[in-house]
Amino acid sequence: MSATLQHYSLSSCVISTMKMNGLLLCLTLLSAACNQAQTPKQTKQTMSNPTSTKTEVATFGNGCFWCTEAVFQQLNGVDKVESGYSGGQVVNPTYKQVCTGTTGHAEVLQITYDPAVVSFETLLEVFWNTHDPTTLNRQGNDEGPQYRSAVFYHNDQQRQTAEAYKKQLDASGVFSKPIVTEITAFKQFYKAEDYHQNYYKDNPNQPYCAFLIRPKVEKFRAQFSNKLKPELVK
Repeated sequence: MSATLQHYSLSSCVISTMKMNGLLLCLTLLSAACNQAQTPKQTKQTMSNPTSTKTEVATFGNGCFWCTEAVFQQLNGVDKVESGYSGGQVVNPTYKQVCTGTTGHAEVLQITYDPAVVSFETLLEVFWNTHDPTTLNRQGNDEGPQYRSAVFYHNDQQRQTAEAYKKQLDASGVFSKPIVTEITAFKQFYKAEDYHQNYYKDNPNQPYCAFLIRPKVEKFRAQFSNKLKPELVK
């Protein structure tokens, strides 16, 4: 089976509709609470490559990066989204290697964003709202450590914010199972092969995109209509 076909799982990008409605409300309330909480002054970003001094970087693992890339690309304040690999021990791994589950890497998104427009809390809200963080090392039928739920924090403020958000979300009871999202220090990001980048944008009529990614993006746009890029607002 080709590397591309390995992504064709009909369950990897699906989350329960009933759960999503309650989750969205809870995440919104938690995001507001996190924004009001006082946190230490953010340290200068040293482990990423923001496009300007005004941008910051977040790195998330939330299953199939084809689906989640398309979601974050539409969020206002996000300047760039790159698909890649992080959290493993193999230097500059290939997609084929990562798919074996032996490199230790997770499929991740490297998100460059403007904190004056979109907060890290909002990114977390979207992150936890667009995948299942209660299944260890899997999303739907996609199984293996490369599909694990993860936040790779770039500084102590991101760590504290993610840990507090996760704790409050667990306490809220929105999920019937405990959240297993890994929260660990960012070390290295390896950009995935070119054909993984902008996958939905470049292949909108491809069956996987038409039947799985498009509905997910449309649901996101409906739920976060007030947080979309201006050019996407009708």
